[in-house]
Amino acid sequence: MTVYGGQAPSKPGRLRPTLRLRLTLLNGVLLFGAGLLLLVLAWLLVRDQLMSTDRLAPGSSVTLVDADGSTHTESATAWQASMASTTTTELMVKGFLALLVIVIAGVVGGHLLTGRALRPLHQVTGTARRLSTETLDHRLHHTGPDDEVKELADTFDGMLDRLSAAFGSQKRFVANASHELRTPLAVMRTEIDVTMADPDATVDDLRRMGTVVRDASSRANELIEALLLLARTEAQAGRLAKQIPVDLARGVPSTLAAVAAESERLSLQVSTDFAPAVVIGDPSLLERLAGNLVENAVRYNVTHGVLNVRTGSDGRQAWLVVANDGPELDQREVPGLFEPFRRGGVERTGTRGAGLGLSIVRAVAGAHGGTVQAVARPGGGLEVTVLIPAADPAVAASLTAPAREAAPARVRGVARPQPH
Repeated sequence: MTVYGGQAPSKPGRLRPTLRLRLTLLNGVLLFGAGLLLLVLAWLLVRDQLMSTDRLAPGSSVTLVDADGSTHTESATAWQASMASTTTTELMVKGFLALLVIVIAGVVGGHLLTGRALRPLHQVTGTARRLSTETLDHRLHHTGPDDEVKELADTFDGMLDRLSAAFGSQKRFVANASHELRTPLAVMRTEIDVTMADPDATVDDLRRMGTVVRDASSRANELIEALLLLARTEAQAGRLAKQIPVDLARGVPSTLAAVAAESERLSLQVSTDFAPAVVIGDPSLLERLAGNLVENAVRYNVTHGVLNVRTGSDGRQAWLVVANDGPELDQREVPGLFEPFRRGGVERTGTRGAGLGLSIVRAVAGAHGGTVQAVARPGGGLEVTVLIPAADPAVAASLTAPAREAAPARVRGVARPQPH
């Protein structure tokens, strides 16, 4: 019985059709077939040579001397037939015995060699059985020859690296989400407890408490909505519920109008340059993508900074580019900006914004089959480029005029909504 890793067969007394057993049986069958073929060829060659009558004269005879010294004469043809029969019979018997020995030795040797070759697979199986969220640090570290088995072992180690990173990211996400949600709840409870414990609380105190509770609840609500949007977008990757022609610039004007006060406060120089960038996707998600990029570009900008938004398409890909001034960033920190609850490349909770804006941007782009690229600008700031497969030219041409008018012409100055 062939059993690996202590796993019992599916039915007692039944051999498992393991890879080792099948390879061993295949090796034995091939050896037996090849040996039998050689034995038959040898039998045919020997018989043909012994039964050949080309060198015998017609009617010739041979004189045979027996063991006791007596002699007798026999027809050469009969003697030749007798010798051929005896020789070929002995050849077949001894050859078949030799073939059995070779097959048995080959099966045993193949079983041992196959077991040695498949040992890394047993290690993969054993490691997989021991895996849990607490043991994702286990690796095979196979050091054998650079063959298919080593490729499998290295692939398995790479998969474990990705799983470990994914579980680590999930743990950080849960911890940060818990902290972000606990902060406004703690603020509300503290404010309510302090106010209710004050027997001399006035109406003004109650109003102040209500204002603080309202602001904290709004923050919690915004965070929950962002979390739901992120989860829903990641779940829709590749199978969007709504797919219609949408211009990537569609959500920019409303966002610029929403952040106009903050732009004026910072005296930002806002410029937009919109060329047609039609894709097939969910309008609400793509509007949220553009809105998050613009909001982040304003939120992390500096006084008298620059905000540039542009779109375009080359027929194969459509793009939305948002660039802004801001604090200097190390390019190595940029990938961390797209992780949930990370701001400026580090995890910081409890500050303005939920830290989910760029995570949602990445999820929306991925759901539409696109990618997001970000580059730290010299002197400070960030340039984010969203690339999404462009719609078919015929489909893009069918986009209605009002939808195109939603993308304003090039504008310079403080962000303001465009008149219609």
